[in-house]
Amino acid sequence: MPPLNDHPLRYRLANELHARPFPTMTAPHVAAFVAIKQPEDAARRDRSLDLAHLIALLDRHGVAHPQPGATHYYGKIGLHWLKWEQHTEFVTYTAFTEGLPDRAFDANAFDVFPADWLEEAPGQRVTSALLRVEPKPDEADIVARLNDWFVPESLAVSSVLDDAAIAAGDFRIDPAGHLRFAVFVKDGTGSRRIGRIVQRLCEIETYKSMSMLGFARVQEVSQQLGDLDQRLTALMGKMTDSDASGEDTLQQLLAISAELEQTAVQSAFRFGATGAYEAIVNQRITVLREVRFQGRQSFAEFMMRRYEPAMRTVKSAERRLEAMSDRSIRASNLLRTRVDVERSAQNQKLLESMDQRSDLQLRLQHTVEGLSVVAISYYAVSLAAYLAYPMQSATGLSKGSLTALITVPVILLVWMLVRRIRRTIEAK
Repeated sequence: MPPLNDHPLRYRLANELHARPFPTMTAPHVAAFVAIKQPEDAARRDRSLDLAHLIALLDRHGVAHPQPGATHYYGKIGLHWLKWEQHTEFVTYTAFTEGLPDRAFDANAFDVFPADWLEEAPGQRVTSALLRVEPKPDEADIVARLNDWFVPESLAVSSVLDDAAIAAGDFRIDPAGHLRFAVFVKDGTGSRRIGRIVQRLCEIETYKSMSMLGFARVQEVSQQLGDLDQRLTALMGKMTDSDASGEDTLQQLLAISAELEQTAVQSAFRFGATGAYEAIVNQRITVLREVRFQGRQSFAEFMMRRYEPAMRTVKSAERRLEAMSDRSIRASNLLRTRVDVERSAQNQKLLESMDQRSDLQLRLQHTVEGLSVVAISYYAVSLAAYLAYPMQSATGLSKGSLTALITVPVILLVWMLVRRIRRTIEAK
């Protein structure tokens, strides 16, 4: 059998499924996580700047560079393991350090990311978090630590992955500027499973923060949508007023439609991304396979109470914008029909006026034609009389009599010639 020709992208696409493995770690461990995004038009940013920023960090530790155009990296830098991922709108850095500091959630864990290096980042921090992974103590100690580390009102905690660990977090920013997550690992839990738990928590926080950008966008355009809605409603009411000018109303309606279209275009990507990020958040929570811990709220319940209302607001704003656009389109079509009818009536009146003018012109033409016959006949009779005067002696008639005799034939001849000329012109 002859060898098959491979598609040029076959190996690259197949390897992409295995390119971002979960980190492996044991308890105890600390993870420092940060997500960076350009403030504007991040999806079309220069992604080489992201890679250059990563290389600048690797150079500080004398570590080999990733392949050109890489979108992910996992390797050891000093005493830490670094995981870097490039996404559509943002990049994430996660540093894993073995052991636990003396103080829980010590901000010094972020020293792996130098302050001057962070200031040179091609973007801004979307979120950052400290994750503390430690062996699972008894439940009384877990409760005491949760009460000490987190805000009880916001705390979400549950047993995950078939009781492999207890995961907790309150999604609040601490004084150092980071969120906190704690993972209490049961004895015998594999290093890959621990890595999956930590990775899922980082992803939940990242995609939650990214999807909330859609909520911020809704807050920005809500006042504008309200104003446009009032103007659109007023114009639609004005359409029923027979005295209102259809042309002026149509121009105002087209201006509103243009504003709605511009707002829709500017918001389309953000609303679409928000829906995608929300789906990822819910999926990541689902795969944790949560079980309630001592009657406390789970991550799914926290999202249902605090996060889902914001997402419903985004979806409501998106539907409202679509409905207003549809209303403006329907109103524009109706108004165009009204304007067309008004224009047809105006055209009909114009045609009637033109018919009247044509009748007047025809009458004037007949009048002018009659006068022309008279004028031409006058000159023709005069010429004919001069020609007939030599016949005066032979006929014994006076000049007056001779002129009278030739007048009628000359007028008749002139009239016939003028009539023939007019018919020839009309035929053409």
